[in-house]
Amino acid sequence: MTLEDKLDRVVAHYEELQGLLANHRDPGSGNYARLMKEYAGLSPVVEQIEALRRAERELAGLDDLLEDPSQDPEMRAMAEEEFDRLRERLPELEHDLRVMLLPKDEADDRNVILEVRAGTGGEEAGLFAHDVFRMYQRYAELKGWRFEPITASETGIGAYKEASAAISGKGVFARLKFESGVHRVQRVPVTESGGRIHTSAATVAVLAEPEEVDIQVEEKDLRIDTYRSQGAGGQHVNTTDSAVRITHLPSGIVVTCQDEKSQHKNRAKAMKVLRARLYDAKRQAQEDARAESRRVQVGSGDRSERIRTYNFPQGRVTDHRINLTLYKLDRVLAGEALDEVIESLIAEDEAARLATVVQDDGANGA
Repeated sequence: MTLEDKLDRVVAHYEELQGLLANHRDPGSGNYARLMKEYAGLSPVVEQIEALRRAERELAGLDDLLEDPSQDPEMRAMAEEEFDRLRERLPELEHDLRVMLLPKDEADDRNVILEVRAGTGGEEAGLFAHDVFRMYQRYAELKGWRFEPITASETGIGAYKEASAAISGKGVFARLKFESGVHRVQRVPVTESGGRIHTSAATVAVLAEPEEVDIQVEEKDLRIDTYRSQGAGGQHVNTTDSAVRITHLPSGIVVTCQDEKSQHKNRAKAMKVLRARLYDAKRQAQEDARAESRRVQVGSGDRSERIRTYNFPQGRVTDHRINLTLYKLDRVLAGEALDEVIESLIAEDEAARLATVVQDDGANGA
């Protein structure tokens, strides 16, 4: 199928949706909401198609004008200038349109569960895990997202063994999904008296939150244990069994939560994390089944894959998947410059997927 054929189909479907919405008898129904969401999603694509076709018509008109030997010299000069401008703009319009037509990840609009765990490196790894967790908290605040801590296992020096949070807002997963993996730090630990640089790591997992219909969890598949909360250095210790541990028996996934004083609230948060992990496992299985699709993505999303290094002596952050280095370490950890990394990752992913689509179009005679 050629690009023109695809564009014709998109416009035809958009017009079909317009008709269905105009004649819908129950604007309050779920079906109407589904149609409206699809219609709203296609609107910018159709606007881009119209912009491309308008530019093509204008270019053809200018070409005819330039072919006219009787044309006034001053008018010809203006036409040539406009012709050159449009000819340079067309590839950009077409590229942007192809990107908009790329298959969307169904999870892109989902909220996420963020999990950060200390890796190799002892106490320094725990301190770095705290820094990474705080980086995402600041980034969420800058984006206007809601950042709700779920649980944190702290040590006495302000380090995290592990911490998790629910992040909600517009397009959260789309922007954070490439953050999963091993984040490595190189710096002199505060506990190091000799001034030697140590290397340690923290592991990040970004899990898309599922809808209720995505993941069905049966009560019979759960083992729920309650126990007394454990605080760092004796702090925040409850005297009631409010902490909750949920084991999903079929998968073996275990989730704990002791952040709240209420056992009910801890259970609700733990179930939220469990659903996200089950949904993530389901998505990973689907990705594995689509080996060719996975090949063109930025990294594999594997939690064991080293994706980024934060080098304090040099003040740099390097993302190893796209060979991007920024000498803005403080601003990245403050969440301010993290967008520069994320935008580059998204652009690389789009370019790789676009190259595959273009190859397919070529093979089909586009």
